[in-house]
Amino acid sequence: MLLIDLCIINGTIFYVSDSEYLKPFFFLYINTFWVFSSSFIGFYKVYRHTRFYRILSLLAIQFSLFFLGFFTYFTIFREGDIVNNQALILILIFSGITIMKFLFIYALKKYRSYGNNYRKVVVLGSDDTAKKIIKIFNEKKEFGYIVTAFFSNKASKNNIYKGLISKSFAFVLENEIDEIYCSLSELNQLEIKDAITFANENNIKIKLVPNTNELYSKSFKKEYYDDSMLVLNANKLPFETKENRIIKRIFDVVFSVFTIVFLLSWLTPILWVVIKLGSKGPAFFKQKREGLKGELFVCYKFRSMKINENVENRHTTKNDLRTTSIGSFLRRTSLDELPQFFNVLKGDMSVVGPRPHLKSLSIEYQKNVNNYLDRHAVKPGITGLAQVRGYRGEITKKSDIKNRIRLDVFYIENWAIQLDIKIILQTVFNVFNGEEKAY
Repeated sequence: MLLIDLCIINGTIFYVSDSEYLKPFFFLYINTFWVFSSSFIGFYKVYRHTRFYRILSLLAIQFSLFFLGFFTYFTIFREGDIVNNQALILILIFSGITIMKFLFIYALKKYRSYGNNYRKVVVLGSDDTAKKIIKIFNEKKEFGYIVTAFFSNKASKNNIYKGLISKSFAFVLENEIDEIYCSLSELNQLEIKDAITFANENNIKIKLVPNTNELYSKSFKKEYYDDSMLVLNANKLPFETKENRIIKRIFDVVFSVFTIVFLLSWLTPILWVVIKLGSKGPAFFKQKREGLKGELFVCYKFRSMKINENVENRHTTKNDLRTTSIGSFLRRTSLDELPQFFNVLKGDMSVVGPRPHLKSLSIEYQKNVNNYLDRHAVKPGITGLAQVRGYRGEITKKSDIKNRIRLDVFYIENWAIQLDIKIILQTVFNVFNGEEKAY
């Protein structure tokens, strides 16, 4: 892919340039810049399991850097070559590389879905985590993984169960297995150590899978005292540093102003008329929600329901009779959430973060999740990691709120501006693709 991209870059510049000559130094500069910038951000680190929005994010970051480097060359060296066609050249390069990247990924996935270019996998463990990884590999054929067997100290009647964990190493060698996946919640420390040693000695990839139901905690940094004493030092959470809070606030303000000026400025009058014609009541809906540190604020939305008395203590349910016809469309497309960009400008909310809950429902959720209040450490968001992972809307069972909080806490502990961009891109993709719980 690197070679293909370099061919697109050089070919476009060579054939589209209207200059009488192109200096070799420019080609050397632009090719070197692409190689180093793509290596720096991991542009070509796209794996079988890489998500769609991750690829979009990589494209956005890489081309932002490339455009910056492209124009920097003419600013510093004042070459003047291909100045007249710069816009056309950049558009063609961007389009060509983007199209080729997605064509390549699509072709590979299609090829793998027919059982080609696959990797043989063995799973050690039979708990929920192990079952989940097996299910993913079996359902997503485009990943190109074939689960040959699983081993567990708990007997199973499954046809791919091959016996105790102690028998797995011989099976791996005999069947030329490519990767081993170990469930950390079932294997003990000695079994994990033996598996890692075996994999390293035989040049086999090994991956450790934590229990997906456990809530995440602070990450730790390794520190060695006197070269032998290992101490784990709890890292500061991202939002505990002033710099990160400033970066996130600047991003929120810029993104909100852009959305309000270029989208809400013309869409609001249209929706105002449609909502008013559809049912009696105001076009905007205001409701008190919990925000930073649990403090209440007024959250804005486009009204999607008929005026009713149960709005303060009850979530919207599937086929909810309170929802108007236009309201159903607004909720399905998430357009009802757009006025919350004004909340972001006011400082009550962020573009990305845990969704704000009603006070009455928050008290109920605290009974089921021990660290529920951890989500109040940051401003609530218009969208969030839990929402793009499918945990949005109605809470029908305890696991729904537990998984939502698990992902909220993970977001708080692992925040980066790149993560916000990924979540926004995934939100837009979900809106066009449709979501099961968008009602």
